[in-house]
Amino acid sequence: MSAVVIRRLRGKGRGMTYLQMPDWFDPADAAAVTEGRLDNPFSVLGPHYRGVSGRLVVFDPHAEAMAAGEVPLAPVPGHAGVFVGEVGPGPYVLRARGGGREWTCEDPFRFGPVLGEIDEYLLGEGTHRRLWQALGAHVMEHEGVAGTHFAVWAPNARRVSVVGEFNAWDGRRAPMRARGATGVWEIFLPGVGEGAAYKYEIVGQDGRVQPLKADPVGFGSQHPPETASIVRDIAGYGWKDAEWMDVRAGRNARTAPTSIYEVHLGSWRRRAAEGNRHLSYKELAEELVGYAADMGFTHLELMPVSEHPFDGSWGYQPVGLFAPTIRHGPPHEFRDLVDAAHRAGLGVILDWVPGHFPVDAHGLGRFDGTALYEHADPREGYHPDWNTLIYNYGRREVANFLISNALYWLEEYHVDGLRVDAVASMLYRDYSRKEGEWVPNIHGGRENLEAIDLLRRTNSVVYGEVPGILTAAEESTSFPAVSQPVHDGGLGFGFKWNMGWMNDTLRYMAEAPIHRRWHHDKLTFGLVYAFSENFILPISHDEVVHGKGSMLGKMPGDEWEKFAGLRAYYGFMWGHPGKKLLFMGQEFGQASEWNHGAQLDWDAAGRPLNAGLARLVRDLNTLYRAEPALHVRDADAGGFAWLEVEAAAESVIAWARFGGEGDPPVAVAVNFTPVERRWELGLPRAGHWREALNSDAAIYGGGNRGNMGGVTAVAEAHRGQPARATVTLPPLSAVFLVHEGDG
Repeated sequence: MSAVVIRRLRGKGRGMTYLQMPDWFDPADAAAVTEGRLDNPFSVLGPHYRGVSGRLVVFDPHAEAMAAGEVPLAPVPGHAGVFVGEVGPGPYVLRARGGGREWTCEDPFRFGPVLGEIDEYLLGEGTHRRLWQALGAHVMEHEGVAGTHFAVWAPNARRVSVVGEFNAWDGRRAPMRARGATGVWEIFLPGVGEGAAYKYEIVGQDGRVQPLKADPVGFGSQHPPETASIVRDIAGYGWKDAEWMDVRAGRNARTAPTSIYEVHLGSWRRRAAEGNRHLSYKELAEELVGYAADMGFTHLELMPVSEHPFDGSWGYQPVGLFAPTIRHGPPHEFRDLVDAAHRAGLGVILDWVPGHFPVDAHGLGRFDGTALYEHADPREGYHPDWNTLIYNYGRREVANFLISNALYWLEEYHVDGLRVDAVASMLYRDYSRKEGEWVPNIHGGRENLEAIDLLRRTNSVVYGEVPGILTAAEESTSFPAVSQPVHDGGLGFGFKWNMGWMNDTLRYMAEAPIHRRWHHDKLTFGLVYAFSENFILPISHDEVVHGKGSMLGKMPGDEWEKFAGLRAYYGFMWGHPGKKLLFMGQEFGQASEWNHGAQLDWDAAGRPLNAGLARLVRDLNTLYRAEPALHVRDADAGGFAWLEVEAAAESVIAWARFGGEGDPPVAVAVNFTPVERRWELGLPRAGHWREALNSDAAIYGGGNRGNMGGVTAVAEAHRGQPARATVTLPPLSAVFLVHEGDG
């Protein structure tokens, strides 16, 4: 029967309507509501009690009286905040009173599901490539009402609730609807919109409430150290980069000039006069983009922008994989940065971290009370080096989560590429582990077959779904075919960082020039394997932290010799086969080691030797982009020939680079001693060779010694080449010669 008015009280409580509780309601359900034990909340709460339409149950612990529209509801004795009654068909608005105030609100339990059958099928199968379109927090209008739809994967939970300031962080208020066997829970919360902070309260199968969890697919986060997710509407951005998007496939090709400026957004530049604050994405869109473009770089590589709780991780221990860090602004402003880069002709590469995640309580660890995203066995699921957890790559939903995240950045933010961090740690089950501390694969080997499959699938999907992008692997071992196509048995990356080249050549440069003759092989060994992969030559952030000093500090000698040596090294690097990557600050020779908590030493950048080094890097980038011989055949042995490889005693090395038919060859000669040399150099063609760049030029801080604009090669064979010329090699210098014609 319907609830009916039984009496009105006089005196204390005057005006309060008391109602008789209907006989169809089971008081045990009231206890389950108030104690947060509802296994199927939509069968109890809302206008369809136990499946019968019109029978309404409402819970609001702050209410003393409740009505659905004009229909008063009966309070359930002994269970404050639970009200029952009957309503007719159609929508209604709840009217509540308590604590001396009145309010109205929509009942979230009167709304139907948002996720459709296709979503449910793909989620259950673990093949929803655009997972972010189904899960996470989506601002929308549903059944004619504005609000936010929340959905999260927690297959082993007994209850999942959305909590936030909108419901006093009370997990009893918004328990979610389970979507069958998918393990996904969802709810539409009317009136919740952009900027609302929220988390998930999860009750595990053992009945224990887990630590409140941030949204794994949340699009925004609070400022650290606060850890809640933030509702962000990421729809409707007005991109202005169509011109770039039309040509970026050519800009990202292995034949293109690729010179990458690696940046940690939090320490590139700060506002010292404003509390040492970070630059916003909008400020970076103007200042960083303008600087990198002026310096001649082709791409920005941003250290991870995914939300991370600890500044000291530099972003490499992310919690919010789908959220650009709020440290610099909301998601649309990150898009402003990408859009500005594209309009300036710069590609944007993001560091992407699928190798591990931190153990922070609000993160992915034991998300639903079980080892859900990670392996349960610490021999497979724990990184001893970093105190982090390893994804269970063999679980289809986890693999789908990561692959979808890669697509997300490329599609939603127009990012041009992903550089995958710590690939070696993913490839090997025994990475940084002792005997007995790891579990062999099904064949008894050390390779992580599931991680290998994930990397191949990720590369196949992103290259197949998003035209014109690139991927790069930071892979420090000799694992084969990293940058070869998946259909040829490779991992499918577009490029691989050449860690061996970096380690060898930096060890060489650390030697005093008088001792370099004994280490000449460190310069030449990289050419033994230089064309086995599509290599990037990286001088990254890892080389200027943790006591390694700065690039300038690695050079021996007095100040002039340090700068000259670094200029020669950069010339060697830009002339060498392979794409280029330089970490911020090293383009002007910052003397101190990188500190993530402070900006670069921009005062030093204005000093003559530092400014000269920066001009050299700008000119190297300009020459590199202008001369096809320096980039189009980076991964082709036919584009390279030694001119001088055995001059260990003099620490001289020289080679020729070749482009396509009709492109002039370029000769590069480097003198790694502080002694000027007149060198008989074999060259691939007779005729005039223009001195296109000399790192000893006065404009770079050098002694202005060189070849008076060029040399003429005569048709006399020398060192296996058909022509020869006498070339001046200044002390600690690199010289680039471009062939300009026969004769």
